[in-house]
Amino acid sequence: MERWSSNTGFLLAAIGSAVGIGNIWRFSSVLGQNGGGAYLIPYLIAVFLFALPLMVLELMIGRKFRGTLVSAFRTVRPRFHILGWFLCGIVLLVLSYYLVITGWTIGYAVYALGGSSVSFEQFTGSYVPILFFFIATLITGFIVSRGIRQGIEKISTLLIPLCIGILVVMVIHGTFLPGFSEGVAYLFTPDFSVLSNPLIWSAAFGQAFFSLSAGQGILLTYGTYMEKHQNIPRLSFTITIVDLSVSLLAGLVIFPIVFTYGLAPAIGAELAFSSLPLAFTRMPGGQIFAIAFFIVLFFAALTSAISMMEVSTAAVRGSAGWSRKKAALVLTGVLLLLGLPSALSYSPARLAFDGVLILDFMDETIGTLGLPLAAVIMSVVFSGVMSHRDLPPELLESRGIVRLVIPLCRYVIPLVLIITTAARLASGRDFPGTRFLPGTEFIGSVLQLEGMAVIVLLLVTIILLLCHFRGCGITDWIRKRK
Repeated sequence: MERWSSNTGFLLAAIGSAVGIGNIWRFSSVLGQNGGGAYLIPYLIAVFLFALPLMVLELMIGRKFRGTLVSAFRTVRPRFHILGWFLCGIVLLVLSYYLVITGWTIGYAVYALGGSSVSFEQFTGSYVPILFFFIATLITGFIVSRGIRQGIEKISTLLIPLCIGILVVMVIHGTFLPGFSEGVAYLFTPDFSVLSNPLIWSAAFGQAFFSLSAGQGILLTYGTYMEKHQNIPRLSFTITIVDLSVSLLAGLVIFPIVFTYGLAPAIGAELAFSSLPLAFTRMPGGQIFAIAFFIVLFFAALTSAISMMEVSTAAVRGSAGWSRKKAALVLTGVLLLLGLPSALSYSPARLAFDGVLILDFMDETIGTLGLPLAAVIMSVVFSGVMSHRDLPPELLESRGIVRLVIPLCRYVIPLVLIITTAARLASGRDFPGTRFLPGTEFIGSVLQLEGMAVIVLLLVTIILLLCHFRGCGITDWIRKRK
């Protein structure tokens, strides 16, 4: 069994998983458009009372069972391994279109290095983004194929300090821009009236859970590679603080530039790939800033992508008995096929479903609804269904706040996720920050639910067929229940 080489190695890999595109373009924009400093109140509650306990639970479950997401579910109940595969499927589908965005960051970094500027419309008006999607997928697959220490840990140890260092330098430079004070005010001036809006809380909980990679099986998989002596609550708290700090640093980089050059503080792709490149062309030393910004965006996207891919790679290795390289190679091919429709949707092909671009459709269904569903399944199974004697002893013997992990994961977290997701669907309105990747087209609650239902049905059907041909007996079990 592979292991992290040290506390630092694990810490940087886990931070890399948490720090992603959302920290750079999503958090600060959502904060600014939803009450400024007031938004931090529901966000910090969501982070420390809900996402952090689920993070601790996942890591402890992974370390205790020393298996994969699938084998951990099988340990709870033999037939529950189908839930493990279901969660792997959700994460793999999210990764398939996340890699498309990762490819965009590579493309813009290349253009910046070449000293040229391109608008988002020009960029997606060609087939070049598809090439960069392929490059992003191949890089991710190669790193995962290298293993825990030589692949994931090594790249995280290199990229995460670079990301933070570049952001700090950019913040220092930003303090000299005319729009710095206005950008800070936009971010942190509180509007407490927004706290009565349930969708603010929904956005905060969505950002908290998915920024920290809680409830996706990533941390359970990473926990498998931890040593027994490592202090999970302390490490989890550190990951949370760094993740929050990176988000705030990104805001202090972006919004002084936005307000200095009179740009709209939009959310999502418009901000990252249209507004900021325009600002970079106007500012002294703009090329250097553009290179630094898009390199940071790529590094953040890449470290998150490799963590998502590791979930399915570990599960396939454990189930099929394949080598890491074979599992990574096969999954790289699967991701290229799964992500191609999303890549084609932001190209001259404009591939769409019912008038909605495929990438937007995937994010509005799998990203917005599938990830909360995964978190609910994780929290219920490993804190409620699992036998008391099988729980990690640290959760039962520890004193203080760690003892709250089980009751929070068993009762409060599923309830909060269900309520906030239901509130978002019931409102039937587009709202800044409620989607996994902001800036995509809002498709409406009805199409969201219908699309999610179809995708879930397809996932379950594929899993059942695979299990039938592998002889794992699930189809026989279902037949007996009828």
